[in-house]
Amino acid sequence: MPQASAGQMDNKSLVRNSFERWANGTGGPFELLAPDAEWTIVGSSPLSKTYPNKKAFIDEVIAPFNARMAKPLVPSIRGLYADGDTVIIFFDASATANDGVPYHNTYTWYFSMTAGQVTKAVAFFDTREFDEFWQRVSPKA
Repeated sequence: MPQASAGQMDNKSLVRNSFERWANGTGGPFELLAPDAEWTIVGSSPLSKTYPNKKAFIDEVIAPFNARMAKPLVPSIRGLYADGDTVIIFFDASATANDGVPYHNTYTWYFSMTAGQVTKAVAFFDTREFDEFWQRVSPKA
């Protein structure tokens, strides 16, 4: 069986550690995004597109998402894989929305990494579940 390179292990560890901090409420994977990182949401959701940088992605997706939550999203990793400069994270995440209804989704994120930062991300998840939540729940001011 081929051995993983040091860079693969470092990137994999960085991502694993960021998810552990996220699950514990002390950080998260978005800390790994380079300022000019592109984030693509795949699918047919109104939010499915490529965001040109970290600020656009946080401002247009993550901040309004979190403002719709009464309790933060908590991830649970099912699989974490590294191949070259790519790290793939397969995980479930759950939270409670502002209207008291649980939110659950399953995600797969593909991170392209350079020098310990995510420079490109591609996200797959159940956009129907996401869109229903996004339209149903208003963000807190």
